[in-house]
Amino acid sequence: MTEAQLRVDLAACFQLVAELGMHEAVANHFSAAVSDDGKKFLINPKWKHFSRIQPEDLLLLDADNPQDALRYDVDATAWAIHGQIHQRRPDIRAVLHLHPIYTTTIACLEDPRILPIDQTTARYFNRMAYDEQYGGMADSEAEGARLAELLGRHQRLLMGNHGVMVTAKTIGEAFDDIYTLERACTFLVKAYSTGRPLRVLSDVVAEKTAQGWEQITDFSQAHFEEMKKILLEPKTFVQ
Repeated sequence: MTEAQLRVDLAACFQLVAELGMHEAVANHFSAAVSDDGKKFLINPKWKHFSRIQPEDLLLLDADNPQDALRYDVDATAWAIHGQIHQRRPDIRAVLHLHPIYTTTIACLEDPRILPIDQTTARYFNRMAYDEQYGGMADSEAEGARLAELLGRHQRLLMGNHGVMVTAKTIGEAFDDIYTLERACTFLVKAYSTGRPLRVLSDVVAEKTAQGWEQITDFSQAHFEEMKKILLEPKTFVQ
C-alpha cells in the first residue's frame, strides 16, 4: 500500500474512533509503518483532536532517528511506545494505543482477564498479553522497549491501570480489533454488574471460536471499508 493510501486510512481510523467515543481528549496515538523494515512510520501530531486529523496532518518519523523525538509536534509517549515497536517488529504494520472506557475498566481490575462469556469475548481467549506493572507515563524509550517485549507473540497488550494497545498487519484489521475489543469488554463489564455468576465458555469452545475469528480477516477489512463509507455520509453515522 502506498504512503498516500496509508495516510487516508490512518486519518479515517482516527476520525472513526472519535465518532465512537473511544478517544481521550487530545491524548492517545495511532501509527502505521511505511517502509518495508517498519522503521519509517506515520503517527498523529501532538495534541491534535482525532476528529480533526486529516491525511496531510500525519507525521512521517524514523525510529532510527533520535532527532525525531525532539520535534515540537511529537508526543514523548507516542515516540516511546510506537518508535520502539516499529524499530523492533517489522511484521507489525499498524499500532493503536487507546484508553477506551470499558477496555480500560477491565484493565483496572485485580483480575483483568477477558473471560470468554460469548462469541465476542472469545475472540480474545489466550490472545492477550497483560502488563501489570504500571509505573506512570510511558514516556521513555526503556518503557517502550518493555512494552514491546511484553507484547511478545500476541497482537494485543492490555495495559493494567492504563489502557490498551492493539497491533495488526493492516489499519483495517487494527480498527476492527479495537472496535470488537471494546464491545467485548462492554459485555463483560455489564455481565459483572449484574452480580450474578458468569457462564464462562469451556476452553475447547473458546479456542475454537478464537480460531474462527482469526480466519476472517477479510471481515475485519470489510468492516473498516464500510465504516469509512459511513464516515463520508453526514449525520448518518451509526454504531
